[in-house]
Amino acid sequence: MATGEANDPLACILTLIIRAGYKERVTYFTGYLQKSNNDASASTFGQLLREEDMKLGFHGATTMTSDLQTDVAASAHAGFKGLEVWVAKPSKLDRFLADHSLADLKALFQDNHVAPMTLNAISFIAFRGEEFGGIKEQCRKLCEIAQAIGCPAVAVVASPTPTWETTWETIVAEHVAALQELSDIARGYGIKLPFEFLGFGWCSVRTPRGAQEIIQKTNRDNVGMVFDAAHFYAGGGLLSEIEHLDPNSIYMFHLDDLEDTCKEAITDGTRLLPGLGVIPLDEICARLKGIGYDGPCTVETFRTEYWEWDPMQVTVKAREAAIKVLSPYFEIE
Repeated sequence: MATGEANDPLACILTLIIRAGYKERVTYFTGYLQKSNNDASASTFGQLLREEDMKLGFHGATTMTSDLQTDVAASAHAGFKGLEVWVAKPSKLDRFLADHSLADLKALFQDNHVAPMTLNAISFIAFRGEEFGGIKEQCRKLCEIAQAIGCPAVAVVASPTPTWETTWETIVAEHVAALQELSDIARGYGIKLPFEFLGFGWCSVRTPRGAQEIIQKTNRDNVGMVFDAAHFYAGGGLLSEIEHLDPNSIYMFHLDDLEDTCKEAITDGTRLLPGLGVIPLDEICARLKGIGYDGPCTVETFRTEYWEWDPMQVTVKAREAAIKVLSPYFEIE
């Protein structure tokens, strides 16, 4: 419970009511406060209510061959509230800004009533040697853009393991050092850095437990985790690990699924829309709900088959699939 809530007994009561599942009573009470001209309290309790809903968004990698304008329009068409903007190569952001301004970019989101959720992503932040200067400059550039358009976060991704002899202690130290430097840059713009582990065998950080250790040792309040269901499954993460995660340090939940293959055969291309594969999504969602997570979620796949579909069709199918998986566990905005 936040400090402000702890100092307000009514806020404490309403927070407990919300968490117990009686949201309609909070809605009624908020209306009562408004009728009583207690607008400040009504606003406070309305915010408490809204914060319990999961914001469901779309990820631009799911429609990789479409441009940013199409991603935003398709997200709005399907009813998504937000969009993760694909900024890795080939960058949809760069293509848009080649002949548009930042004001145009902000207006694109506002006019479609879709919120930019993250700029995704700066890949492979550790073990970069002299190349790390370019990583820092990329971070600075993306944070400046994110601040200008009201986007709260720039995602960063764990690096490949340099050699089979590289120790876990070295992997942790390298990522902590990189995250601390990038955190200092992002802090100046008020931007958060969601750090993503990858389940592929070549990646140095493959589980939420490993990512959490790095985040804790980074010890910065603007560095958290991306929890991706496909990477969790591919990397051999244990369901019991979820129960030990701090929900406040999970900045994004990527919802996806995978074909029925051996884990060694898993690639980005074997991803599926949620509910169509073998990942135990019910168990994952139940445990995330159990630790109190109700933060943002996006549907992210890299399946080339979906890239060939009409983006308007992809986003509709993605939202329908996501709601079917999420709705037993979360209230969705």
